[in-house]
Amino acid sequence: MNKILILIFLYLNLSFNLFANPNLQARTGILIDYHSDEVLYELDPDSQIYPASMTKIMTAIIAFDLLKKNKLSLDDKFTISENAWRLSQAGYSSMFIMINDQVSVENLLKGIIIASGNDACVALAEGIAGSESNFADMMNEKAGEIGMTSTNFTNSSGINDPDNVSTARDIATMSKYLIENYPIFYGLFAEKTFTWDRTGGEPIKQGNRNPLLYKNVGVDGVKTGYLAVEKYSLASTMKKKDRRIIAVASGFNTKNLRSSESLKLLNWGFRNTNTFEISKKEQTLFELDTWLGIKNKIQATTKEDYYLTINKKNIGHLSVSLNYDGPISAPVTKGTQVANIVISMKDEVLKTLPLYAAEDLKKVNFFKSLLTSLNFLIWGDA
Repeated sequence: MNKILILIFLYLNLSFNLFANPNLQARTGILIDYHSDEVLYELDPDSQIYPASMTKIMTAIIAFDLLKKNKLSLDDKFTISENAWRLSQAGYSSMFIMINDQVSVENLLKGIIIASGNDACVALAEGIAGSESNFADMMNEKAGEIGMTSTNFTNSSGINDPDNVSTARDIATMSKYLIENYPIFYGLFAEKTFTWDRTGGEPIKQGNRNPLLYKNVGVDGVKTGYLAVEKYSLASTMKKKDRRIIAVASGFNTKNLRSSESLKLLNWGFRNTNTFEISKKEQTLFELDTWLGIKNKIQATTKEDYYLTINKKNIGHLSVSLNYDGPISAPVTKGTQVANIVISMKDEVLKTLPLYAAEDLKKVNFFKSLLTSLNFLIWGDA
C-alpha cells in the first residue's frame, strides 16, 4: 500500500525565473544561494568571459589545498625570479617584490588576494610548480575536479590572454568551493589592507580591491577583475546570519557600476528570496512502520544536508509530503532507501529527497513468535 502523509502546506512560489528582474547592467551574471545551489538570477551566465583577476581565486585555491594537506607552509619562502619581478614594473597591479627577495607564502597570498599583485601570482606559481605553465596545469586539473566545465586557465594572474577564459557560472562554482573548503584561509579575502615591507624602499600599504568590503553590509569576499577587452568584473558574496549568497557578473562599463550593481544584485537576492534548512546529514526525520521486524518502527534519515530556497513575493501553493510503501518489510539494511520527501508546487514536483534507513532491522523469528503466542493462549501469562 502506498502511504502519503501530507506534512506541510505553504503559500509560496518557487518559480525563480519569474522574480522581478533586477535589470543588472552587465554583460553576464549569475546569483546563487550558497546552501541550496539554487540559481536566483541569471543573465547569459554561460557566455565566455575573460576572468581577469578573478583567476586569482583559483591561484589561491591551489595554495590553500597544499596548505590544508600540509604540503606547504605559510612560513615557506620562495625566491623571486626576474620573470615575476618584471610584472611589478609593467604597470599591472603589483605587490612590488624585487628580484632575489625571499618572500613567505603568507605574504605572497596577501599580495595576491588583497593587493591583486600579478607579480606575487607568478612568484607563488613558480615556487609551487617550478613554472607558471606547470601551475596552470594544476589550476585546470582543479577546475575540472570541482565542475568548472567551461574554463581554461593559461596563467596564474588573469593577465590578458585570449585562451584564459571562463564563465560567470564557473566563477560562482569556484567561489563556492573556495568558501566551503578553506574556511580558515578564506578570511584573507575579507582583509582590507596589506602592508609590504619592500626591499629598497618605504613599506607600501595597499587596500583590498573589492569595493564592497568597505560598505559594512556583510560582504566578505571574493575578487575583482578588469581587462580592457572584458571591462570590469566582480565575484562577490554576502552573508547575513546563517545565509550566504554568491554573485558573479562581468562586463560592467565602469568601476562605479561594478560596485553599485553587484551590491544591488546581492541585496535583491536577500529581499526576494529565503532559504530554509529541510534536514541535516544523518538527522532522523521520521520513524516508519515496519512489518515482521524485531521493532515496530525504523528511523529514516538523509545522507546529506538539504536546503530549499523560496521566493518571498510570488504566492503559490507548496506541499511537502512523505511517500513510502508501508509498512516496510524486514529485514532492512542500514543505508537502504526506504522513503522520499517530495516537495511540490501545484502539480509540479520541484524536489524529491531520498530517505534512508538509519539502522539495520532484523526480521523476527516467525516460528518463535508463533510458539510464544500459542503458549500465552494455552497457559496464560506465567
